[in-house]
Amino acid sequence: MNFVDTHTHLYSEEFKDDRKAVVEKAILNGVNKLFLPNIDLHSIQPMLDLCWDFPDNCFPMMGLHPCSVDQHVEAHLFQIQKWFKKRKFYAVGEIGLDYYWSTEFKDQQIRAFKMQIQWAIQQDLPIVIHSRNSNEDVIQILKEMKHPKLRGIFHCFGGDSAQAKEVVELGFYLGIGGVLTFKNGGLDKAIADIPLESLVLETDSPYLAPVPHRGKRNESFYVLEVAKKLAELKQVGLAKVAEITSQNSQKVFGI
Repeated sequence: MNFVDTHTHLYSEEFKDDRKAVVEKAILNGVNKLFLPNIDLHSIQPMLDLCWDFPDNCFPMMGLHPCSVDQHVEAHLFQIQKWFKKRKFYAVGEIGLDYYWSTEFKDQQIRAFKMQIQWAIQQDLPIVIHSRNSNEDVIQILKEMKHPKLRGIFHCFGGDSAQAKEVVELGFYLGIGGVLTFKNGGLDKAIADIPLESLVLETDSPYLAPVPHRGKRNESFYVLEVAKKLAELKQVGLAKVAEITSQNSQKVFGI
């Protein structure tokens, strides 16, 4: 069985002492495609270095994370956009809105999100969306900017069942990670009526480690725990989850 981790930050500082070993462990256990979202101007080089070390397994995205948006957003976006002329990226991400920590730069976040959606449409690339305490605004923007080329993943989906249906109806996949394994996470109920054909697996490493590793550093190998829980929820075999979610990832990223 082969699995895909559609969202992992293995280039982050949390893996500085054993990064290659963590990637090799994932590959050895069948998690052989790892998609890396960018965060800001400082994360670009570490991300690309990891993709250089594992060119057949690690695939980069390019974007500005909403938590990295501030009063200098236009200058940051200018620098981010230039990277699309330098090499291939597999998505514009991770982008979106985050009202959890602060709404000080809410207007700038919205501008940045819309601008990066436009980049994706222009370049025929998927987008990978970060949404925290902002699902209504994100969904509304997706509706406003609806386009035949606008597609992607609603990373770390944390909405209710009605929002899950809305996202899927817009042609997006839901990124399912460690929260699915949490006893009172609620994600199991939100996706109860969403078919496997609309779901992809992710870890968001080093964050949100699944049970039985909750509270510890997350890593891509742990996507297997998410897959096992999803198989249980959908009452199918683990091989079926691996097959369908990997096919979904291929539809999004093209590989």
